[in-house]
Amino acid sequence: MSSSSNPTSSNPTPESVGIPRNVVIILAVLVFTAFVMMLNETTLAVALPSIMADFDIEANTAQWLLTGFMLTMAVVLPATGWMLERFTTRSVFIFATVIFLIGTVTAALAPTFAIMLAARVAQAIGTAVIMPLLMTVAMTVVPPERRGAVMGLIAVVMAVGPALGPSVAGLVLNFSSWHAIFWVMVPLVFVAALIGALRLTNINEPKKTPLDVISFLISAVAFGGLVYGLSSIGDILEGGKNALIVLAVGIIALVAFVWRQNSLEDKALLDLRPLAIREYTVPLIVLLTLFGALLGVMNTLPLYLQGSLMVTALVAGLVLLPGGLLEGVLSPFVGRIYDRHGPRGLVIGGMSLVVISLFALSTVDEFANVWFIIGVHIVFSIGLALLFTPLMTVALASVPDNLYGHGSAILNTLQQLAGAAGTAVMIAVYSTVSKNMLIDGATQQTALANGANSAFFASACLAVFALIVSFFIKRPAR
Repeated sequence: MSSSSNPTSSNPTPESVGIPRNVVIILAVLVFTAFVMMLNETTLAVALPSIMADFDIEANTAQWLLTGFMLTMAVVLPATGWMLERFTTRSVFIFATVIFLIGTVTAALAPTFAIMLAARVAQAIGTAVIMPLLMTVAMTVVPPERRGAVMGLIAVVMAVGPALGPSVAGLVLNFSSWHAIFWVMVPLVFVAALIGALRLTNINEPKKTPLDVISFLISAVAFGGLVYGLSSIGDILEGGKNALIVLAVGIIALVAFVWRQNSLEDKALLDLRPLAIREYTVPLIVLLTLFGALLGVMNTLPLYLQGSLMVTALVAGLVLLPGGLLEGVLSPFVGRIYDRHGPRGLVIGGMSLVVISLFALSTVDEFANVWFIIGVHIVFSIGLALLFTPLMTVALASVPDNLYGHGSAILNTLQQLAGAAGTAVMIAVYSTVSKNMLIDGATQQTALANGANSAFFASACLAVFALIVSFFIKRPAR
């Protein structure tokens, strides 16, 4: 090592403070790429009416652009642990960005709905690979005393990217068509892919681990079935048998998948040993509850704003913008606080703010002021900023080095399930209560407001459970 790495040097280099320059470049490229991909995940929701008109399709059909994305993520994510062991860091990154670019360009040019759906599947594959890659690289190359700060940046990707998606899409649609949403992503990911291809170095030694095809097929049925079934809770409650059958098959396949992974041990497609570590599972429970609440609120709040308060899609997107931006600003600072003081105060404080804000949202009606909604969402976002960094850092720091890839794959896979479940439950409550109110003679605005506050109340009750669990989180011994 050069003399510039001497801790006593008056002008310390990045190496002297723990993170070499080449690692900073690697992390910067990965963080930026993942941010764009996660931003892309939620941009399409506000564009569905335009897409439906262009392709002359019904809402149930158009919804597959969102559901298909989640299903693909759920199918691919369990295999990313094996992928990160089998191939080099650089090759995995190039694969993820190239397939995402192909999907994005194809979606922008798609002449039919079928082609657009296939393009969204390609985008989802790239997104599913990049997030575990980012987490694994961060936990491998960053020293323990600096992980909080780096995971703060990753928290920006995971929480702020999806939160800003509707706002960005609303702004783009105000000036152009839905095609522009995809064209905006193309140069951003292309530049990141080019820099990554030129500057990214490998941080792993690939192992010739065989792919267990049977496990992959079982996982596709298990996680795909669970995401589809959970996303269709509303249909199941109304007596839909097909969705119920798919959910049941998904549960059975999940049991078979767990049994096979345990029997394969070191040759498992997805090594489940991290789930036996208490310091991993406790923050994971809180994180999954939180992610379900986050996506549930993100999907229910715009429906309430447009349906009950009668604001435009652009205004509905802008309501979420201040909270999302503030969360992005706070997350890196939260990482530094974690490095110095640990997770306990941050997690309990953040979870308390989330609970308070959700109960506040449960009081809204058709006369609520938009500024009140913005203020409550800001409090909610501050809570999220305090939570994501310590929860992810504690969980992954508790996992042995050789299981980082599998630990991040488990975390990201279960987050997809939690997001699907949270969204489905809140939308189901919203729809059921609204319909019952309309049957009882309430106006549409009143019915939709009651549906929304009931959904927020259900989410608040679940958040109370997460708050209780958060008291058992502590800094990992490792």
